Amino acid sequence: MKLVVVTAGLTQPSSTRLLADRLAAAVAQRVDVEVRVIELRDLAVDIANNFVTGFAGGRLREAIGAVSESDGLIVVTPIFSGSYSGLFKSFFDVLDNTALAGKPVLIAATGGTARHSLALEHALRPLFAYLRAVVVPTAVYAASEDWGGGRDAFTDGLGERVARAAEELAGMLTQRGPRREEPLDEVVPFEQQLAALRPLD
Repeated sequence: MKLVVVTAGLTQPSSTRLLADRLAAAVAQRVDVEVRVIELRDLAVDIANNFVTGFAGGRLREAIGAVSESDGLIVVTPIFSGSYSGLFKSFFDVLDNTALAGKPVLIAATGGTARHSLALEHALRPLFAYLRAVVVPTAVYAASEDWGGGRDAFTDGLGERVARAAEELAGMLTQRGPRREEPLDEVVPFEQQLAALRPLD
């Protein structure tokens, strides 16, 4: 099965990519998947050009194809001004509106403070629901203080959240199975269709 990880971190190294890798590794421990990572940072110019020209360049077209043909997705964005980044949203704006229909998606985000954790619920989850993806119940948010931290009296630590979300995505992938190509309907030549409409002598 093919698992595609879309990460919108802008720096290198980035905590967004670190969280994406951690989630992908946790899923790969639970189910046999081929993991591909798409760094949106490398596609920023191609995405902008697509909006202006209406044409997806080679690298962007390949990334769109990988997402469309995947069996499941992990998507991770930094949180800016209480929501996903513009680069993250722009990538999903250029996808065909049926590309994610029925596809299992694990949503995650990073930010400087835990105050932005609800952006997963008020911004990311509605976006992927609109795209008709099947979003796993557990969303994973990592604030600066989460890295290396354990659980406290009120919340699970980052490791526990990663493990629970990975278990949920792995379960969905196992139930769904590998994506199969739909057989194309046989094309009937136009002349033959017209002939079928003519009255018999």
